[in-house]
Amino acid sequence: VVEVGGGIREYTDRGRPVLDPYPLGAMCDGAHGTPLIPWPNRLADGRYSFDGTDLQVALTEPSKGNAIHGLLRWLPWQVAARDPARVVMTATVFPLQGYPFHLEVEVAYQLGEEGLVVTTRAVNRGDRACPYGCGQHPYLSAGPGTLDDCDLQLAAATRIVTDPERQLPTGTEAVAGTPFDFNARRRVSGLQIDSAYTDLERDDAGRAWARLFRPDGTCAELWVGPGYPIIQIYTGDTLAPARRRLGLGAEPMSCPPNAFQTGEGVIRLEPGRSVTTQWGARFDNAHDTISDSAAAGDEEAAFAALRRSGGMPAEALTRGSPMPWRTSREGGAAGLSRGAPASAASRPAGWVSPWAVRGRWRDGRRRTAAWRSC
Repeated sequence: VVEVGGGIREYTDRGRPVLDPYPLGAMCDGAHGTPLIPWPNRLADGRYSFDGTDLQVALTEPSKGNAIHGLLRWLPWQVAARDPARVVMTATVFPLQGYPFHLEVEVAYQLGEEGLVVTTRAVNRGDRACPYGCGQHPYLSAGPGTLDDCDLQLAAATRIVTDPERQLPTGTEAVAGTPFDFNARRRVSGLQIDSAYTDLERDDAGRAWARLFRPDGTCAELWVGPGYPIIQIYTGDTLAPARRRLGLGAEPMSCPPNAFQTGEGVIRLEPGRSVTTQWGARFDNAHDTISDSAAAGDEEAAFAALRRSGGMPAEALTRGSPMPWRTSREGGAAGLSRGAPASAASRPAGWVSPWAVRGRWRDGRRRTAAWRSC
């Protein structure tokens, strides 16, 4: 976690990158990991009206005539609390031209059983209501390859369409059947994406998930709580050449692009009131669960974990599996069955059935060791 911008520079799990980092001592590029407050994404011409007053903020994306990603990206934040598993960063927006409001912001980064949990809280310390929106700009790491080697799964019904010149909203479209449909897991290769997704499908805890399946068999996940109705997906194609497509921008947003102008999703924060939002990132632990469950002979737990993971890649499977399951890139009940190996026609290129390599691990102890190393 860094002082300038208060964002998260790097997050690893057992030495594996969950979020794509940038070098220590380097200036943050592409808003990597940065809180986006008091608005995320773009604001056309830096202009908006609030309570009958026209306001103008500085243009921070001058080439496109926009103000982008709020007011706190380049300000120093303070450490309010710190322990081995938690750090809390704070910053203040004092009244300034274009945003004459007093806002206190706190972002808490917590490591635990769920991985990384990020809680953002803003309080209006002024004497009048203020407009408020928030977001953050983490990049899920592509691991040892690039995004072209990865699959994405994001259950969302709608994409916000933007113009190509200024990337401002022009409408929405249903994603079903379009190149931007990731409701079913599929490859990112060949697509350049910088789009906000909404109408997100949520689990019983109210969380929506973006999952990046990587060529080494791991899956980096990001979830957003109910306070974030939008996830912006960005494949990093406008970053410096050496930095492109190494991570997937998966940006929680409380409101859409240009919200301060349209009013859509903007929170009216009254004096003394606060608003809290939450998102998180982690490795899907399904592969570790598969390893441990297979070693313990718990077929049901391993089967459930394999189904949740959407299958395992050839590299992981060729280390050995005693389980008679078929795997597929799509995963789910339709992509898993017991009792017979997958045929070549039903199996994507580069993916194999555990049965295809079972004979390589005749000794049970060698097989267990192989699972544990996955």
